[in-house]
Amino acid sequence: MIIKATSFCPLILSSQTVYARSPKVYRHTVNCLSAVYGRQRSILFVHSCKLQQPFALALTVTAVPLSGAATLPLHHRHGPCSPLTDKKMPTLEEMLRRDQLRAAYIQRKFSSSDANGSAGDAQQSDATVPTNLGTYLNTLQYVISVSLGSPAMDQTVFIDTGSDISWLQCEPCSQCHSQADPLFDPSASSTYSPFSCSSDTCAQLGRQGNGCSSSQCQYIVRYVDGSSTTGTYSSDTLALGSNTVSNFQFGCSDMESGLLLNDQTDGLMGLGGGTQSLVSQTTGTFGSAFSYCLPPTASSSGFLTLGAPTSGSFVTTPMIRFQNNPTFYGVRLEAIRVGGSQLNIPTSVFSAMTIMDSGTIVTRLPRTAYSALSSAFRDGMAQYPSAPPNGILDTCFDFSGQSSVTIPSVALVFSGGAFVDLDYYGIMLENCLAFAGNRDDYSSLNIIGNVQQRTFEVLYDVSGSTVGFRAAAC
Repeated sequence: MIIKATSFCPLILSSQTVYARSPKVYRHTVNCLSAVYGRQRSILFVHSCKLQQPFALALTVTAVPLSGAATLPLHHRHGPCSPLTDKKMPTLEEMLRRDQLRAAYIQRKFSSSDANGSAGDAQQSDATVPTNLGTYLNTLQYVISVSLGSPAMDQTVFIDTGSDISWLQCEPCSQCHSQADPLFDPSASSTYSPFSCSSDTCAQLGRQGNGCSSSQCQYIVRYVDGSSTTGTYSSDTLALGSNTVSNFQFGCSDMESGLLLNDQTDGLMGLGGGTQSLVSQTTGTFGSAFSYCLPPTASSSGFLTLGAPTSGSFVTTPMIRFQNNPTFYGVRLEAIRVGGSQLNIPTSVFSAMTIMDSGTIVTRLPRTAYSALSSAFRDGMAQYPSAPPNGILDTCFDFSGQSSVTIPSVALVFSGGAFVDLDYYGIMLENCLAFAGNRDDYSSLNIIGNVQQRTFEVLYDVSGSTVGFRAAAC
């Protein structure tokens, strides 16, 4: 069926394809469908999104019943279904350069003793990743659409498990970047309220507090590339599909600096474990479990679910938390398999902490583990000539003249027996193995990046202290 810019909303009875004539009409369609199926306690899955001529987006969608949850379509920032106008992908070299900055910064925030501690130590250690964590914003790849205010205004925002504070660009803005949607105007919202400098909420900002202006609480978030966003810490009504959250706390940005000025999104939604995150703020509405599925390619779509079900076909592993910085979600990696065979890696090699991160692109492994993985993978790819390294990726192959490529399977094994058999798109980046080695085995934090998370529904059950993986979810 063809969707035009009208109030018509189609009824999806089973998996079928609908057509939207533009990204704007696409967003109307998805918002409309999400509202209808939200009232029917269903998730709307957008399986694929392909650009068709003339200016038509073909969406394959399915409605699946689910109660007590808010599910939003999730897109690659440069994909055809992204509301952002810039569809040009950065080169792999540029992506890897940015990724190295983010990963190195996060790793520096964990001392060698923190990275090498046991799960029990991590819960009580003095490990600190300061609340003003300076992640590298340009590595963030996935966006969702939300609405803010009364009346509601559509906003396109990044998601990031490495951030707690959510923020949006606001009118009036003395220095902001151009964005896909109109700037949020707090003066036009009847439910907008800035926090006072004397409020407990303002005090909880800690290092991300930035003093007062006209008795209103100010915030600042700094990024490792030198960018920053600052403005008034506020609250307003947030709409997630058909679900609304009253008094949602966020930063109303009126000043930006650095490379942030080159961005096109309207802001960011923090999915970290800290007090200010979207997840923590909506616990009373949806519970403390959330999940997402990162799509295999930029042309396909995934989803973000708040109030995700914690049972079903997930394989699970214990979640590790860091007492002095609750932002990150930790896990324990125990083994790696290639082609069905477990690699001969001493268990002590995996003694360093491992975190899940939606913003880091490539998974970082202990040096010994990466060397074993690279060697075994090369053996399984003996039919293809080697190719020169690409940045931090040094296990690369020449696929010239190949109409199809066969690669050995790669699986990550986490504590508790969670066996995660990676998708093809979770193993390769272009012609290279999408893993990198840390400088040694014990002093650096290990990171499970977003490439390896692709196609899995990754579950964060905060109250149940588990991380789960469900294969082939998007």
